[in-house]
Amino acid sequence: MSNLDWPRGWDRTPESERERNRSFEATLARTTEDLATELDRMGVDHWRASTGNGHTKSNGLPLHNANPDDPGFVLRWSDDGEEFAVACDAYSRLRDNVRTVYKWVHETRMRGNRPVETGDSEFAAARLPPGDADEDVIVAGSATSKPAHEVLGVDAYAADSEVVDAYHERVKEAHPDHGGSEEELYRVRDAKEEMLGGDDA
Repeated sequence: MSNLDWPRGWDRTPESERERNRSFEATLARTTEDLATELDRMGVDHWRASTGNGHTKSNGLPLHNANPDDPGFVLRWSDDGEEFAVACDAYSRLRDNVRTVYKWVHETRMRGNRPVETGDSEFAAARLPPGDADEDVIVAGSATSKPAHEVLGVDAYAADSEVVDAYHERVKEAHPDHGGSEEELYRVRDAKEEMLGGDDA
């Protein structure tokens, strides 16, 4: 049985669709060190990781030789009373999913160092809803974010089958391996859920 604490309401990547990432050279041990350092730099109140492996460090990060059946990885943290989470299971190896989360956190933190004003924090996409941690997870967006049908490129009253087809096409484009970003990928997944009323597809 997997110990992975995957955020409720977030889609999982089917095992058959998980890819092998050949672009990361860092080991799992180096990746977990990098991630821990990044979180120290962020100065968050508390953080913990979750994997499908029962043998982890005290902070939930996997041991250097971890190879769980479920390669998914979840990172949760709290800062100034708000809860955040990011997760990845797009790859067939745990190391690649942890590295992808590390890169997203690092790149997002670095954007916060730029002298650019935005309507919300750089980590707004990872913010969990207030209250009970068991509530359905939503990804916060700004008031100026595109409506769900525009994100998917369909009519506002499109049939469910059309929404699902558009979602599958947009996920391919939004994936970081194809020039997209983790943030864009989450926006596409959220748009599908919104248009289908939260149904899995």
